[in-house]
Amino acid sequence: MILSSFWSNPLVESAGYFSVVVLCLIVSMVIFEIVTKYKNWEEIKKGNVAVAMATGGKIFGVCNIFRYSIEQHSSLFEMIGWGLFGFSLLIIAYWLFEFFTPSFNVDKEIENDNRSVGFISLIISVGLSYVIGASIS
Repeated sequence: MILSSFWSNPLVESAGYFSVVVLCLIVSMVIFEIVTKYKNWEEIKKGNVAVAMATGGKIFGVCNIFRYSIEQHSSLFEMIGWGLFGFSLLIIAYWLFEFFTPSFNVDKEIENDNRSVGFISLIISVGLSYVIGASIS
């Protein structure tokens, strides 16, 4: 009885969701590091603003998707499952961005600090995270 009331405490639930989402965010950033042709954190360390914008958009997008998932799903496993599904859609969106811009290579432009491409990448990640989040609700 005491243990069940501990786990249903709002502070404990919040800490649990926070911990799980941070872990999922770390995993998603590792996957994005694999998907992109440049090394995100090395480029950010060098001061590459385009990479910072694109990476920031991905971080915001993943967190926003998980926000929707937390709001709409009552169990931790449902929240994780729908959040990861939403993250998968965000990766597909990134590939579509690359596919629909055949006149230039998105990864190469971002690596070369083309801030316009980095900004559009940020907006695509953020914007589609709202659409993805609403669809997983």
